[in-house]
Amino acid sequence: MVKNIVTIMVIVAVSLGLTFLIGCQSDAQTGTAIGALAGAGIGQLAGGDTEATLIGAAIGGAAGYMLGNEGDKEKAQAQRAGLRQELNTVMVKVTNSNGSIVQVPLRKHGVGYIGTKGEYYATLPTEDQLRPVYGF
Repeated sequence: MVKNIVTIMVIVAVSLGLTFLIGCQSDAQTGTAIGALAGAGIGQLAGGDTEATLIGAAIGGAAGYMLGNEGDKEKAQAQRAGLRQELNTVMVKVTNSNGSIVQVPLRKHGVGYIGTKGEYYATLPTEDQLRPVYGF
C-alpha cells in the first residue's frame, strides 16, 4: 500500500515538473524548476519529512536559478555581439555586366569601410568602385 502511494506521488511530481518545464522561457526558469524538483527529491530522501523536502527544494531551486541565469547572460552577450556586427555592416549591390546582382557586405571601421577581401575605403564606396573588385 505504501509502495503504491510513493509510486503515485513520484508520477504526480514528475508530471508537475514537466508541466513547469514546458512553460519555461529562459534557462534561469528551467534551471530553477529542475533544481527545485531535484532538491525536493534529495531533501525527501535525506530527511524523510516535509521540512527536509522544502529545504531541498529551496536550495536546489536557488542553485538551478544561478546556473541557468549564467546561461541566459551568455546567450544575451552573444546576441548583442551579433547585433553589433549587424549594425556595423552595410550591404552594397553591384550589378554585373550580365545583369546579375552581387551583394557586397562592408564592415564599418572608424570613418571608413572594409570589404570582405580586406580592402579599405575611406568613405562608403559606390557600385562603380566595387565592380572591379567584386563584379565582372
